[in-house]
Amino acid sequence: MDATFPMAEKDALNLSALSLAYVGDAVHSLYIRTKLVTEHDGKPQLLHGMASSCVKASAQAELGERLLEEFTDTERSVYMRGRNGSAKHRAKNQTPADYRKATGLEAVLGYLYLTGQTERLKKFLETQL
Repeated sequence: MDATFPMAEKDALNLSALSLAYVGDAVHSLYIRTKLVTEHDGKPQLLHGMASSCVKASAQAELGERLLEEFTDTERSVYMRGRNGSAKHRAKNQTPADYRKATGLEAVLGYLYLTGQTERLKKFLETQL
């Protein structure tokens, strides 16, 4: 696969849902951390706690459920692939259902990032804050 960025949609869709979620998790975390640092003059420990409350599985699951109606058919398909994927890991203190929904959201965020759909990505990320 060509490492060109942004990727063609067909190339991004050929990635596994868990690979998309891997990227989406990083994108979500970086966005939240950047937003907090620019809007709050807090100590790192306080900022970490604020960020953790946004990127934990239950918060991501809730966001994914709210956004589901706004997803395009392709985004919905990516979400379902991520949600139904077979991740071997489960976050502590999170329900399996929330973890699967969070993985679905992360897959969509990863897909949007990798395909250069930054305005759509930003719209979804700003919905949480």
